[in-house]
Amino acid sequence: MRKQTHRVLLACVVISSITVFYLSFSAMECPHSRSRGAWGVSQQLSRNLSYPLTVPVEYNEDSPLIFVGGVPRSGTTLMRAMLDAHPEVRCGEETRVIPRLLAMQATWSRSARERVRLDEAGVTDEVLDSAIRAFLLEIIVGHGEPAPRLCNKDPFALKSLTYLSKLFPHAKFVLMLRDGRATVHSMISRKVTITGFDLTSYRDCLVKWNRAMEVMYDQCRAASEKSCLPVRYEQLVLHPEQVMRKLLQFLDLPWDTAVLHHEQLIGKVGGVSLSKVERSTDQVVNPVNTEALSKWVGKIPDDVVKDMADIAPMLRRLGYDPLANPPDYGKPDPILLSSTKPIQGAKANTDVFHPS
Repeated sequence: MRKQTHRVLLACVVISSITVFYLSFSAMECPHSRSRGAWGVSQQLSRNLSYPLTVPVEYNEDSPLIFVGGVPRSGTTLMRAMLDAHPEVRCGEETRVIPRLLAMQATWSRSARERVRLDEAGVTDEVLDSAIRAFLLEIIVGHGEPAPRLCNKDPFALKSLTYLSKLFPHAKFVLMLRDGRATVHSMISRKVTITGFDLTSYRDCLVKWNRAMEVMYDQCRAASEKSCLPVRYEQLVLHPEQVMRKLLQFLDLPWDTAVLHHEQLIGKVGGVSLSKVERSTDQVVNPVNTEALSKWVGKIPDDVVKDMADIAPMLRRLGYDPLANPPDYGKPDPILLSSTKPIQGAKANTDVFHPS
């Protein structure tokens, strides 16, 4: 009896060792060998849905990813929260690493000297693109639950919109536009640190806003109308249903009223997940409202207001009157008035809701 017990225990040890070895060996496989079918499969079992959804067994370069971007404080967080409320979409929090990697790639591609060095090392464009694609997929798939449509919201990632469309030819891009004066006032009043922006200077921040907006907008315009859609923050909060219906049609997604009530799905399974450290988290917990539209009026120095057309020519190009203080953004849908009144005066001299 003792010998039989010993043999059983020995067999268990051997089987366990083989299993550990196999799993370890599998984990060491190179990304190329799994690039066509393994991202997201292991996570599929962990999603607890109250209704059946067809989740892809693989995510690859042909997946119809969604990228949401724009200058920070332009409503990107609100947009991704509203998309996260859709039962077929998962965006999740900002990854922060994706725009950094894309910025490195852009630096390499602009430097002829660096390109020669990479080529000499055998790191061709094809090799580099494959590696970056694999990295981006690993991050996008791995940092949240699987879903039929995966979405990434890292605002400045759209500075590399053209490159991203090369890596993921079936991706869709949503570029958030917002009056640059409101965007800059929001980042300065809320002390949102953005690399390269001097938060002590409205003039400097407007110049930097103009430069970043021009880069992203030009790439969006150059892309196919079927791949990039500019969305105005002002119109999103004034006419949310109209804008979201157009957006979901652009994304080839069915209409779902949940996108108009994202605040009801925060923290719920398959709903909207918020980061504790993102500056906009305290804003998107509220319903869509118009409270933050014109908070910038009267806050920008007179000398900057006087030179606005020259400092930020993208304002006029995007359809904003640089001389209007305040501009006429339009009238909100009647239902928006009821969601805005309860929160008026919640915070003084700050951008209270949504624009990130």
